Amino acid sequence: MTTLKSYVCDRWVAGEGRPATLVNPSTEEAIAEASSEGVDFAAALAHARDVGGPALRARTFAQRGEMLRAMAQALHAKRDELLDLAMLNGGNTRSDAKFDIDGATATLTAYADLGQSLGDARWLTDGEPVALGRSSRVSGQHILTPRAGVAVHINAFNFPAWGTAEKAAVALLAGMPVISKPATATALVAWRLTELLVDSGAMVPGSFSLIAGSTGDLLDRLGAQDVLAFTGGGSTGTMLRSKVNLLAASTHVNVEADSLNGAVLGPDVERGDDTWTLFLTDVARDLTQKTGQKGTAIRRVLVPRDQLDAVREDLMDRLSVTKVGNPQSEGVTMGPVATASQLRDVRAGIEKLVADCATVHTGGAGALQGIGAPEGRGYFVAPTLLSVEHGAAADAVHTHEVFGPVATLVPYDGAAEAVALVRRGGGGLVTSVYTEDRAFAAEVIVGIAPFHGRVTVANAKVAGAWFGPGTVLPQLLHGGPGRAGGGEELGGLRGLGLYLQRTALQGYGPFVDHIVASAKRP
Repeated sequence: MTTLKSYVCDRWVAGEGRPATLVNPSTEEAIAEASSEGVDFAAALAHARDVGGPALRARTFAQRGEMLRAMAQALHAKRDELLDLAMLNGGNTRSDAKFDIDGATATLTAYADLGQSLGDARWLTDGEPVALGRSSRVSGQHILTPRAGVAVHINAFNFPAWGTAEKAAVALLAGMPVISKPATATALVAWRLTELLVDSGAMVPGSFSLIAGSTGDLLDRLGAQDVLAFTGGGSTGTMLRSKVNLLAASTHVNVEADSLNGAVLGPDVERGDDTWTLFLTDVARDLTQKTGQKGTAIRRVLVPRDQLDAVREDLMDRLSVTKVGNPQSEGVTMGPVATASQLRDVRAGIEKLVADCATVHTGGAGALQGIGAPEGRGYFVAPTLLSVEHGAAADAVHTHEVFGPVATLVPYDGAAEAVALVRRGGGGLVTSVYTEDRAFAAEVIVGIAPFHGRVTVANAKVAGAWFGPGTVLPQLLHGGPGRAGGGEELGGLRGLGLYLQRTALQGYGPFVDHIVASAKRP
């Protein structure tokens, strides 16, 4: 059995005490163990602040970018090994594993390219100089400089590679050292990823640490110059934000939490046309990709009332060919959910939706024997499609996210009702509108935009180049208001803002100009 160590103070540290056990979710076989008990978190923070921070800040954006590029290359060189581990510990199909591993290297590369474009500056200016008063002798300029603390990243179980790399790429390019804590249950990929990065020599000393196990008293030691970025459940995000020391120090906290993402089919779309096909493809993919364990997955499928039966029939046809089982078995197209607790939550969530006026059309909360799995073993659930008769009356559909292969059809009448129903989700990461009707698209998008971090509009014209709403792109913002956590990550240059302090610099104009001469304006 593999023992996962933590990497702190530029060395590997074995945990003490009783470890947590990592399992193969297809067979429930124990495959690894992890513990962070005994790790000196005070020393880990001090090393990152005193060694990693100064070393990163001494480098230019271009040099930090080259470090990210070397990191991406080190991971890509061992891509097949990481794919196998994702299948073993995450229950991913090979396609789903690629989504995670390739997402990690693509994001590192994207931020490497951004670093190259920012060149030899070590910090940035924000906007143009401003003359203050009647005389041009006094001017002001906003500047962005790296915070002097540590970026602590707490990542979710569903994307151990992409989640780790996504956050780390932005923080490291900004000039902040990282302490990364993956979800323990699926930490095997993040741990091996860290081994590869350490062995490659790509990283600046002190710039990256990994915690294999619990965070202990790490979060209690964060202060005003530190950053905490969390991805996971909303209740945990609220608890973290409420920590006394974080509130007292006004520590920057970024949360990506729950999201009842929507897909809205426009009334102009006819059954069988290219936009209809694109819509069905996206919904079916989000139901089954990563076994529905994506924060961006479509949960509510809004369709014109007169198209409800046709959409249901066509989606059921697509889902009927899904083969659920051990991803290492031939022909399997959807694996298990990641953990036993996740399986319990998904089954309970389906029952909650059904109790609140939903009808099950395929799948459901019952036990399922996975293909290629031992009898009665594995955390399998069938792709589940439900529907409600009246969206406004089905409160659970708009308030409870089932984090698995589950989606609910919700009928609507007119753009205004579609907007009202989408808003019932209380804030989300992404909702998509499928239509060729510009007036309908404009009304819906403007109506739902304040409730989302990202809105996509799709039709036949983009079909050949479409990424799908579930793909998080480094160039665009990832996050959302309300129940989605209120956070903002990625978004190209915007993502660096979480790790940079904006300061207003004012004084004698030529002095100010001289001071900012080395900064590169975005």
